[in-house]
This record gives sequence, structure tokens and C-alpha cells, in this order.
Amino acid sequence: MSDFQTSTHRAKWIFTPQQLVEMFKASNQRAIQTLEKVLLKPQIRDFNYGTTQMEVDIDGSFSYPEPQIAKDNAEKHSRSKPLTIEEEQSMRVFYENKLREVCSAFYFPHKIQATALLYFKRFYLQWLTCVYAACKIEENHVSAEELGKGISQDHQMILNYEMIGLEFDLIVYAPYRPLEGFIDDMEEFIQAENGQLQMLKDLHETAKLEVDKIMLTDAPLLFPPGQLALAALRSANKVHSVLDFESYLGSILSRQNSEHTISELTESLNVIDSWVIRYKFPSEKDMKHINRKLKSCWGHSSHDESKKREKKSKHKSKSSHDMQNGPSRA
Repeated sequence: MSDFQTSTHRAKWIFTPQQLVEMFKASNQRAIQTLEKVLLKPQIRDFNYGTTQMEVDIDGSFSYPEPQIAKDNAEKHSRSKPLTIEEEQSMRVFYENKLREVCSAFYFPHKIQATALLYFKRFYLQWLTCVYAACKIEENHVSAEELGKGISQDHQMILNYEMIGLEFDLIVYAPYRPLEGFIDDMEEFIQAENGQLQMLKDLHETAKLEVDKIMLTDAPLLFPPGQLALAALRSANKVHSVLDFESYLGSILSRQNSEHTISELTESLNVIDSWVIRYKFPSEKDMKHINRKLKSCWGHSSHDESKKREKKSKHKSKSSHDMQNGPSRA
């Protein structure tokens, strides 16, 4: 694996706060423009039907199923409102937690969970695909069938989105490895003996939990993994009081001949802490409101898909029955 300093992660996926805000705004604006184009699309009419409706396909493209009555369609369009930036962020938080729950259910290592979260933050792919791709890139292979079966999801959907993900930068750096490195370094820094070794182990375990919290925020898009690890260790050290953390930071900077000062590094760690403090999981009421807005944009596509699946299921059942009973006679 390449070094972080020369990686695409460092070159392309660490942003300033202002850049991140502008990217969220631009993404939201693209969604609004796409919705407007669909709703303002010239209406196709025929003798028996009204206007067409939009249907979002699994690859993200748009198609147009059989038209519905024009009046109903116009009313639906008038109710369609795109999500705000804040609502989009609530959706990300919701699905990032779903992603973490699945990783916990399968007992995946922290590294896989972190990699999947970074994929989701970067690309907004279908979240199960992020888990599947993370397992492959971290060489902890789980089949799409096994992953889908474990949570009652169609594995084909996972594979379809994986092909989209192949176009992206897949090598990522999580804070867990530098966290281990800092723990080893601290052992030497404090010249740890038997009792302190256990304290360092406890510090490490608490720090991993702190990293888990940090990974659910936007901090991984703003800071390198080493600083994320240091922020987690500083928070954990407030619990265990293993060492003088400011002295340790000074030791790191002096040994690395860093151009940064302790005050600059401390400020970065403070900002990371603030992301964790501000983190908020959306309420059930918020998610229901967001879901209603999404359905107003999608129209009846979900209903149409259900009808298609029901029809397909009936067709399979009929085919199975015919095979068991043989062909009918005239």
C-alpha cells in the first residue's frame, strides 16, 4: 500500500471546511436542477392516458413508465420539493449508522467499517455496496449473496452499484493504524512498566471507541488520519490520565521536525472534538418528513416497482406450478 503522503486520499480527499460546504451546496443544487428538468420535461400525451411519470432506475438514471392522469400528475409535481442540504446530511447520518450496524452484525474489523464509511462519504453509493467493496479492498471477502441474505436485501443491487464504484479511488487510510503506532510510541515515551502497560491497553481500547465516533462525522474529510487518531487519544487520555498529552505532542513535533506548532496542532484536535460534540442523529420524526419529501419526488415509482415484483413473483409461481404438473392439454 502506498504511503499516505503520496496517496490520492491526501491529494484529493482532504478538504478545507469552506471547500466542503461549497461541495455540499453544489451537490444539492445539482439535485434540484435534475428534479426541475424532470418536472418541466414536455408532457407526453396520448388518447387514453394523461402525462408520464418519472421512475428512478437502480443505476440512478431516469425512465418514464406508463402515463397517469394529467391532473394527478400536475398535483404531484406541485407537491415535489427537493431535500435541503441539512436534510441530505441527516440522510447521510442515518445510513452511515445503518452501515455501522451491519459491520457490527458481521463482526467486521474496525478497518472495514472505516473504509466503508469513507466510501459512502465520498461517493454516496448504495451503502451495502460500500461495505462489500470495503471487504474486498481489505481482503476480508464476503460474497454479495451472503451480505444480502444477512439483512434480507437483493444481492444483485449490491453488485450493480459495485460497477459504478470501480471508477473511484478505493485506497483509503483510516485512523486505526496510526492509533496503534502512537500507542507503541507512548510506551517508549513514558518508559512504561507493567502497571502502565495495562493502562496503555485501556487507553487504546477507549481511543478506538473515540475513533468510531469521529468516523461518523465529516472530520475524516477535513483532517488526515494521524490527527484523527491523536484527537481520539487525547479524549481517551482525559479518562485514563496515562501521560501529559501536551508534552507528548511536543515530543512528536520535535522528532518529526514539523513546521507546525503545538498550538496549531492543538487547534486541529479541538476542531475534531467539536465535530464529535455537534454530532446529532436525526429523529424518527425528521426521517419520516425526509421520506415523505423523497416520495413526492419519486412519484409512484416505488409502487410501480412493487407491482412489477409482485407480477414477477406470480409469474415464477405459475411457472413452477406448470413444471410440477406438466403441460396442460387442450
